[in-house]
Amino acid sequence: MSTYMKNIDAVTSLKASNGTKWQAINPESAARMRSQNRFKTGLDIAKYTAKIMRSDMDNYDANPELYTQSLGCWHGFIGQQKMISIKKHFDNTDRKYLYLSGWMIAALRSEFGPLPDQSMHEKTAVASLIKELYTFLRQADARELGGLFREMDAARKANNGTKVKDIQYKIDNYVTHIVPIIADIDAGFGNAEATYLMAKQMIEAGACCIQLENQVSDEKQCGHQDGKVTVPHADFLAKINAVRYAFLELGIDDGVIVARTDSLGAGLTKQIAVTNEEGDLGDQYNSFLDCEEVSVADIKHGEVLIKQNGKLVRPKRLPSNLFQFRKDSGEARCILDSITSLQNGADLLWIETEKPHIGQIGAMIDEIRKVVPNAKLVYNNSPSFNWTLNFRQQVFDLMQEDGKDVSAYNREGLMNAKYDDTELAIVADEKIRTFQADSAKQAGIFHHLITLPTYHTAALSTDNLAKDYFGDQGMLGYVQGVQRKEIRQGIACVKHQNMAGSDMGDDHKEYFAGEAALKASGEDNTMNQFEEISA
Repeated sequence: MSTYMKNIDAVTSLKASNGTKWQAINPESAARMRSQNRFKTGLDIAKYTAKIMRSDMDNYDANPELYTQSLGCWHGFIGQQKMISIKKHFDNTDRKYLYLSGWMIAALRSEFGPLPDQSMHEKTAVASLIKELYTFLRQADARELGGLFREMDAARKANNGTKVKDIQYKIDNYVTHIVPIIADIDAGFGNAEATYLMAKQMIEAGACCIQLENQVSDEKQCGHQDGKVTVPHADFLAKINAVRYAFLELGIDDGVIVARTDSLGAGLTKQIAVTNEEGDLGDQYNSFLDCEEVSVADIKHGEVLIKQNGKLVRPKRLPSNLFQFRKDSGEARCILDSITSLQNGADLLWIETEKPHIGQIGAMIDEIRKVVPNAKLVYNNSPSFNWTLNFRQQVFDLMQEDGKDVSAYNREGLMNAKYDDTELAIVADEKIRTFQADSAKQAGIFHHLITLPTYHTAALSTDNLAKDYFGDQGMLGYVQGVQRKEIRQGIACVKHQNMAGSDMGDDHKEYFAGEAALKASGEDNTMNQFEEISA
């Protein structure tokens, strides 16, 4: 017996046990509502999605072609529409996640107004957005299942038993819009206790994966800006432990932690690490400090000195009271950060780079895998990179190394549209197209994400609409640039009343009030103009 029919039978038995006072309850209507509300709590979602992510990680270890992807979201509707589009184009959601960006929360969700990515926004906004995203994804399930139920009713009315069975199969094997969210907790918004409390809220909202970075919480900067300050490993590991304890307390035993290192672009530290013996983790962290040897006679008032390799040295301290690392030490620090994190509770790595370069990323992962063989990366395919210029310059350099004539190109001006149809640009575009697949195989990248895609798409589409609508095109600017494309591309949102839940509301009105229900989907509903339109 199908799950759907079992639910009907279960409610039928329950109705019978309650006698005449439940006479108005229709068991099939209740069964439909149960089907439309599969996930009752955020913890249900976190348990379900953690298993998906762990399975994907195992599959990637066996075959690096099976990498995963996500796009960043700043609103529940945006995340919902992404997953609806993914199901429409690919029939499933396999290896496709959502990313929750702290940058976009700061820029778009704070009550202070637009903020830079410096952990100044309300920390509770992160959990609120996770909850909002899953609310919209659950509504997408309910809406789509509601459509199947209406199709079933029409098939029954037409006495089409074959179609009824086909629809019932779709209901019983329904592919949910609920997918893992990789959620950005920044640097934890405070000490380890603050990190734990915030992680709990995020997990309770549905997060199965939390990304934590090794910057100083009150000095946090965007990963692609200057002035980044890292913390000693002991501080970072305490926060990783805090997140793990939050997962365990809430029963998400397979929750995923992404340890992000910003050391490649961070030249500063706020603290000199505690070290008890030569070669320990604190000593290794301090070994990267920019120091100069001093004698006792050289010591000045208020200076900080440490002993390294049997010598008395003075770490370079800036007027900001921060200490400076050696300029050539970024990659080595990233490798140490990554190994240390994976050996002490993290599941995945995130190395923030200044450019998308497979050789650079691969060289670091090779060193990490000498110690942790199954090390895997989450990688930020960031809009902060000029992808066109970066890859054209990479191809330029390769052509030059191969002895090819590059005199027709200006390396610094390769962004110019005049190069768009050249051999160099065509090769660069192909490298961009295959970057994710190539780096998954060559650089250990398990998950590719774009942090801020809809920040940029919203601005671009709004600019195009404003230019046309307020210009000579008038209403044609909207019709031609938006609605006609929605119709012909089969975008579900063209029926915006349906997307907002109007038809589901009608279903409930009929369940609750029967023939007395006042429904919105009558013949005067203008959404009917979109019923019989072929995409």
